[in-house]
Amino acid sequence: MDKIIFATGNEHKMIEIRAILSDLGVEILSQKEAGIKADVIEDGMTFEENAMIKATEIAKIAHEMPEYAHAVVLADDSGLEIDYLNKEPGIYSARYMGEDTSYDIKNQALLDRLDGVPDEKRTARFVCAIAAAMPDGSCEVVRGTMEGIIGHKIAGENGFGYDPIFFLPEYGCTSAELSPEKKNELSHRGEGLKKIRKILEQR
Repeated sequence: MDKIIFATGNEHKMIEIRAILSDLGVEILSQKEAGIKADVIEDGMTFEENAMIKATEIAKIAHEMPEYAHAVVLADDSGLEIDYLNKEPGIYSARYMGEDTSYDIKNQALLDRLDGVPDEKRTARFVCAIAAAMPDGSCEVVRGTMEGIIGHKIAGENGFGYDPIFFLPEYGCTSAELSPEKKNELSHRGEGLKKIRKILEQR
């Protein structure tokens, strides 16, 4: 392993990924930075299936390129599960109400659907499955979660996506109000990356 390619074009994710994996001593590239142009259809029924589909498909392309023949390809599928809404939006989190719909609109729609629902029934979690496609053709997948509740208003500027409505009772704020360092420590993606990091270190 001489390089890590993360199969995403999301710069917010890349900032978190680089912060958590920075001291592995390996170059970390986004799919775009690696020059890999491919849109993978994520048609799995779970976060884990989608992460593995994306990682293995991008790895097939990367490992045919001499400069990435020994690279590890990571891919994640993440989203928000709201228990009161039968775990919606779940694996459709990015596509909820349409991919081009702003998260301000998505977040307000979810708050409206939960209007009048008491806190004890607003339980939710962020889920992140991360798959690592290895140069030898094997693939490993892990899951990270962050538990909380859906708040009653949009709050915070530090996060992205559903962070401004995801309230952490023990911290008294949304995940969008946490510092980037604290969010990396607590987040579903942070937990998943730490698990993947252990696997990479063992290899």
